[in-house]
Amino acid sequence: MQNSRNKIGRWQGAGLLTTTLLGTSVFILPQMTISTAGHWAILSWILLTLAILPVAMVFAKLSSLYPHAGGPAYFVEKAFGKSAGRTIGLLFLFVVPIGAPAAIIMTYWFIDTLFGLSPQWALPVQLSIIGLLFLLNYRGIQFSATLQLVLTLLITLVVIAMLIGQSAFAETQVSLPQKNVFVLDPVLAAMGLAFWSFLGIEAISHLADDFQSPQRDLVPAIMTGTLLVGAIYLGCTYLLMDAPASDSLSMVSAFDFIFSGHGAYVIGALGVAGGLATVNVYTASLSRLLWSLSNDNVLPSFFRTVNRHAVPQRALQCVLIVMTITLVVTHYGAHDLEDLIGWVNGVFVLIYLASMLAAVRLLSPGYRPLVLFGCLFCATIAVGLGSKMIYALGLFAVFAPLLWYQQRHILPRLNRNA
Repeated sequence: MQNSRNKIGRWQGAGLLTTTLLGTSVFILPQMTISTAGHWAILSWILLTLAILPVAMVFAKLSSLYPHAGGPAYFVEKAFGKSAGRTIGLLFLFVVPIGAPAAIIMTYWFIDTLFGLSPQWALPVQLSIIGLLFLLNYRGIQFSATLQLVLTLLITLVVIAMLIGQSAFAETQVSLPQKNVFVLDPVLAAMGLAFWSFLGIEAISHLADDFQSPQRDLVPAIMTGTLLVGAIYLGCTYLLMDAPASDSLSMVSAFDFIFSGHGAYVIGALGVAGGLATVNVYTASLSRLLWSLSNDNVLPSFFRTVNRHAVPQRALQCVLIVMTITLVVTHYGAHDLEDLIGWVNGVFVLIYLASMLAAVRLLSPGYRPLVLFGCLFCATIAVGLGSKMIYALGLFAVFAPLLWYQQRHILPRLNRNA
């Protein structure tokens, strides 16, 4: 879709993935997992980081061998046929109504931390983020990828500086009651919640065609980004392990303790930038997926048009309109951020599991152990999510038979009449 001068390299790709995975959640999720699992949250993060590495490697290898805007949907289609692949594609599209509000709401928390806005500003600011996303994506992903590489370095440096200054913070900490008895359920629940932090590995697969050399650059980009993200989340969780429970952002308090103030400005600014990065990559990947499904006749041909920058503009506008509508509905309705995160994670468990199963057919037998670990990982996260898997299973139960019927009956009839 783009010429070589508009494409990205491995380090830009690593920066793109890292800021997508860190996003808003790097300064929020560690605090939430500690609330769920107490001192065992650090174990949840260690297990999650180790378990996600085989999944990341499988995605990286699939993306390098089969670069396509359809991403996981294309992998599943290559392995199991068009109806299966298109079911996965529509599952990804239907993450938007719950995933975008969750990420943008998180971003607004940091804006509120920076400026102390009154509640009536929440929706206007969130909608202004939609406008900014259009501007960032209109000319393509290259400029954004460069900015996000810089942001990755800044977030990493801040977390390292906080870890170095941990001794100053430790003197003011209030310890949580020690939990000497290990209980599995809270650890699994924390892993299910923390799974949000690694949503974005599959988004890079949608952007494989935007790399200068997918075969050369995708594997190092994805693996570097995944390892760096796991280390940063572990560092943030360690920083907050003995911090007192709070409804405010604990990372801001931690920064204030260590550096004697300015936490709201530093953490707030990085949180806003990281949040924009997350939503930006998903906006780009979803618009390309919509364009791909349109080219495959699953969705109307209206979305096939690209602008002079080779960006699928109509698909981009449609994604942003859906985000706008759902933000308005979410703002005026009752919503629970933890539930939104859980429902999104449930959809991605199915997408990741389908991709792992596709890898059995598409990759050489030498990758089977990684695929097996990936499947076990998905099953473990599904158990941790529990009832929050209902949204994903409901979508699958609706889309799978409908797309099977379309593939077997409607499309052949249209082709005969053409």
